[in-house]
Amino acid sequence: QVQLVESGGGLVQAGGSLSLSCKASGSIASINAMGWYRQAPGKQRELVAAIPSGGSTNYADSVKGRFTISRDNAKNTVYLQMNSLKPEDTAAYYCNAEITRKWFTTTRQYWGQGTQVTVSS
Repeated sequence: QVQLVESGGGLVQAGGSLSLSCKASGSIASINAMGWYRQAPGKQRELVAAIPSGGSTNYADSVKGRFTISRDNAKNTVYLQMNSLKPEDTAAYYCNAEITRKWFTTTRQYWGQGTQVTVSS
């Protein structure tokens, strides 16, 4: 079993900051890319930021310069620091990770349960 557990969402005023974290736990052999997605009501889920196990990060144009993704491989944890938040950032934020379980050879994607971020104007 593998689980992704997110924390850190909440309500903040426009211009404020929030920090999200997501910890993967369970029978994990390795983790490739980790990332954050978001889904606003009535909209499709979209990629916010991704970070591979090695290499450069990737951000949606709408969050470049405001959000920073990072990870701690020793803790199997990915973070998202969100600054200069805007009302249009309001959404449910989901953690995603490409994980190979112990004793398995295939890699699959896992999702967290989601955490709500609400930015008031």
